[in-house]
Amino acid sequence: MVESVELINAEEILNSLQDDLLVTTGDGIIIRATKMTSTIYNVPYEHLIGKSVYELEAKGVFLPAITPLVLKKKAKVTIVQSTNAGKKLLVTGIPVRNENGEIQRVVSYSHDVTELLTMKGYLSKMEEEMIRVREEESFRKEEKQIAEGLIAEDKKMKMTLQIAKQVSEVDVNVLLLGESGVGKTLIAKYIHDSSPRKKQPFIEVNCGAIPQSLFEAEFFGYEAGSFTGANRHGKIGLAELAEGGTLFLDEVGELTLENQVKLLKFIQEKRFYRVGGTKQKQVDFRLLAATNQDLQDLVSKKQFREDLYFRLNVVPISVPSLKERRGDLVPLIYYFLTYFCEKYNRVRELDDAVMEHLINQEWKGNVRELMNFIERLVVTTPSELISIDNLPESYRIDQTEGIRLNIENQTLKEILEGIEMRIFQQAKDKYQTTTKVAQKLGISQPTAVRKLKKYQLNK
Repeated sequence: MVESVELINAEEILNSLQDDLLVTTGDGIIIRATKMTSTIYNVPYEHLIGKSVYELEAKGVFLPAITPLVLKKKAKVTIVQSTNAGKKLLVTGIPVRNENGEIQRVVSYSHDVTELLTMKGYLSKMEEEMIRVREEESFRKEEKQIAEGLIAEDKKMKMTLQIAKQVSEVDVNVLLLGESGVGKTLIAKYIHDSSPRKKQPFIEVNCGAIPQSLFEAEFFGYEAGSFTGANRHGKIGLAELAEGGTLFLDEVGELTLENQVKLLKFIQEKRFYRVGGTKQKQVDFRLLAATNQDLQDLVSKKQFREDLYFRLNVVPISVPSLKERRGDLVPLIYYFLTYFCEKYNRVRELDDAVMEHLINQEWKGNVRELMNFIERLVVTTPSELISIDNLPESYRIDQTEGIRLNIENQTLKEILEGIEMRIFQQAKDKYQTTTKVAQKLGISQPTAVRKLKKYQLNK
């Protein structure tokens, strides 16, 4: 009689609780529950008692079940559980042991955190939106710069543009140095557009593209009838066209010694004669020059005049290669993709694997090579999504071939990690799932997951 009274009191106590409380046996059979439990799980109270949590989990009443986790861990467990009603519950399961230390019961209770998780998601989205607005604000400030094709997220490139901005304010001679395709012409235009001469002409002279025998005629111009084949009206030279503006000598290292002498005299005096002319002309200009060659080395070899070198090299600015400004690679890829999609009125997107492939390319031709490559993809890819199969064969070569080992600047560990990262990148691109990656590489699946996470290839 006493026992029945205790049972009644226990039932009354449980049902008086306004919270979810569930008691199961060590086999996962529900033997006690509150009325709130049936409400939360949307299951009639009488259908809960005597049911197995494994059966209810299989039916989707809740997922995952807390009892098996407690029995497995043999300790207190707290998880986030989903219900068939779309709720999120923070569930805690506690083991109850007998005198022998064996788990006899599992008691679990929960708190509805659906609104909290929804609020967390909302706040996360708000934070992302605020970041986007800030980035958009920053983008607008640099809109003119980006519209001109100048991307400078990388520290080295930012420093280059900062120096270019400083020298643009005065008419000092600037020599732009850097590999072919790094954007020396864009930097020259940036200096001009930031200078007091920005409303005047910007005249570019490609010293390597003009035949050296015709350089004087093209650069200084010529009078009518000055030589066979000349325009009968004569021609104004590039130097004269630069009046009041900027004269940019690209690939200046390609000039012959004879033409270097003529250029030096022109720079010093800012006066010249047209070919076949007798009247001296004067021109006001600001001088910029660029080269991808080592002029100091050419000077030592007597292939470039030292006095001209010092005239040009008043303020040298080194434009970093794409390999040196890796932080700009992704912004440049998206910039050119957007630019050429708009130019050719096409919608194209890059597959994640393609983006990884482009990031890992050496781009020996620098920005010019990257720009031409993206244009090629936009106009030749038949579908909206650009995949690995759309890449030219020369860009689809196994990245594990021809790995260059930088033993001077890297430790053995760094070199091996670089090789390992490329192997996992290739395996992930080919086999997609971590199970297949592990199988093909002869490792365990947890190891594959850990390695992909280490090299940030799991996204």
